Amino acid sequence: MVHQKLDISVYRESNETIVALTGEIDLQTASRLSGAVDAALAEDPVRVVLDMGGVTFCDSRGLGTLVVLSRAATRSRAVLVLANLGDFLQRLLSVSGIGDHFVIREHATEAEPGPEDRA
Repeated sequence: MVHQKLDISVYRESNETIVALTGEIDLQTASRLSGAVDAALAEDPVRVVLDMGGVTFCDSRGLGTLVVLSRAATRSRAVLVLANLGDFLQRLLSVSGIGDHFVIREHATEAEPGPEDRA
């Protein structure tokens, strides 16, 4: 079996850190994801956004890792946000019953509100 690796890119935008993922989140790659998010949390962001747009697979270890990372963010007084979830990941979170425990947004970065959006 050929195992696809997990590529992780981290960058900062205003008060949040974006962790862009490409590949598989599983038993072999979950610890790398945890390390990247732990390092991001050490920089004291308001939010850590996991850009899941390039994730092709996530097993039970991956789901468990997401839950642990969400709790770690809460302990660090930050919010873990899942973004760019494909149909597969949306179904997985729904079927597993844990989807409601995450902050989910459509895109990794939020657009600045325009004049028409400001109150």
